[in-house]
Amino acid sequence: MTNLELYERFRSVPEEAKKPIKGGRLKGMTDISPMWRIKALTEAFGPCGIGWKAPITKQWLENGSDGVVMAFCNIELYVKVDGAWSDGIDGTGGAALVAKENGGLYSSDEAYKMAYTDALSVACKMLGVGADVYWDKDSKYNQPETTPPAPAKPQLICPSCLKPVKGIRKNGKEHSAEDVVKVTRGFCYKCWSMMNSAAVQEAIQAPPLEDGMTPDDELPF
Repeated sequence: MTNLELYERFRSVPEEAKKPIKGGRLKGMTDISPMWRIKALTEAFGPCGIGWKAPITKQWLENGSDGVVMAFCNIELYVKVDGAWSDGIDGTGGAALVAKENGGLYSSDEAYKMAYTDALSVACKMLGVGADVYWDKDSKYNQPETTPPAPAKPQLICPSCLKPVKGIRKNGKEHSAEDVVKVTRGFCYKCWSMMNSAAVQEAIQAPPLEDGMTPDDELPF
C-alpha cells in the first residue's frame, strides 16, 4: 500500500452524500452524510467490528454561556490492513446537550450520539475521507472570509434649519458637505450666509440646483 492510496480512495465525496447547510452560523458550508463515511470504511476494510472499529475513550460535559451545556466525545478509530490493526486514530467531537433557542433553553437526548458522529468524522478526516470538501475550505471549520461593509458616513445636519447639509459648487468645482461644515462650523451654507454679511448673502440668491449644489458664485472658500 502506498502512502496516498487510502487518501486518494476516500478524498472524493459523491454529490448525493453532500448536503448544503442553509441556516445558522454554518450557512453556506457543506455537511457530509455520516452513513457515507461508514460505507466508505466498510468498503475499504470490512464490516464494523471486524475490519474497523471506533471505541469511545471519553465522554464529558462542559458548561457554556447563558445556560448552554456541551457534550463531548473522544474516540479512537482502528482499521485493519493486511490482517493487522492500525494504531488508534484520535477524534474529538461535540454537540449541544442544552442549546439556547428563541423560545428558551432546549435539551437534546441525542447530544452524545451527535458528538460521537462528529468525532468519527474528525478521525476519518485523518485518512483523507472527504478531503476534497475540506480542501476547498467548504467545511464547518473553514468559514468563508467576508469583508465587513464600510461604515456609513453620519449625515451632517444643520443645527439651525435642522436639514441635511448639502454640497456647493464654485467655478465648476464641487465642494462636499464635509468641506462646507469646515468653513461654516457645522451650519449649512444658506444658514451660515444668513448669519453673515449682506454681501455674502447676495452671493447665494440663485436657487439651488436639483442635485443640492448652488450655481457658480463667489464663495468664501
